[in-house]
Amino acid sequence: MTDRGIPDSDIVAPVLDAARPEPYTLGELIGIMAVLRTPVIGCPWDIEQTFRSIAPYTLEEAYEVADAIERGDLYDLREELGDLLLQVVYHARIAEEQGSFAFANVVDAISRKMVRRHPYVFGDAQTRATVNRKGLWDRIKAEEKAAKLNGSTAPAKPESLLDAVPGNLPALTAAVKLQNQAGKIGFDWPSLKPVLDKVKEEIAELEAEIEAGAGDAIAEEYGDLLFVLSNVARHLKLDPEAALRAANAKFARRFRHVETRLREDGRPAAEVSLDEMDVWWREAKAAEKAGG
Repeated sequence: MTDRGIPDSDIVAPVLDAARPEPYTLGELIGIMAVLRTPVIGCPWDIEQTFRSIAPYTLEEAYEVADAIERGDLYDLREELGDLLLQVVYHARIAEEQGSFAFANVVDAISRKMVRRHPYVFGDAQTRATVNRKGLWDRIKAEEKAAKLNGSTAPAKPESLLDAVPGNLPALTAAVKLQNQAGKIGFDWPSLKPVLDKVKEEIAELEAEIEAGAGDAIAEEYGDLLFVLSNVARHLKLDPEAALRAANAKFARRFRHVETRLREDGRPAAEVSLDEMDVWWREAKAAEKAGG
């Protein structure tokens, strides 16, 4: 029996057709999620989820969007954007059930933010003509944070530029953002050359710790090396995550060629030398360079 006195057996989900000719709308997607989260008629798995339990899926879907873009697969991109949109609808539905906010509030908040942060686009004629665009986004963002602090009952805390970097970002992305924030007050290498010199220094320090056999120190120096390599990417205006994804994909392509050659050879992998496998690896590399 529901809280409205309606027998559970009388509650049924709406009949929907995945193959219908007309496209579904955003409003209908929001409704579908509401049904999936409704006790008795919904999906047991969907009903038991929380913000925390679906957060990993949200991150995964964002990465799959990036992967589709990297591969240039627009069909997959459409599918992955849908999966990511579902995550937004999902979180908003949980919040609505808790009485916090709904999907419409999410749309309203981001729309207001975009209008507020682009006065040179959406402002009146005088604003468009006089606004100083340099550093405008960061200035408005800082004003928004200050307004939040002023409206909060929590005690004010010393603010660091680094507070703007979320703590749960992928490590390479976080490293770039931390360095960008530090660079805003001039705490930065003036050019790429000293950064490359620092890479060599960190490699030497890593080698020294490996020679010494100190486990914790090895991990620390390896982290330092990755951090400075992310700074190299920043100075080159590269996305280190995208660069590493491309390197991963390249390795996978070439290794699959090695596996194909191994199957053609017919010998067990244990009987094939590394030098022979390296020849096949170089075949794949040469074919890629030749455009084959």
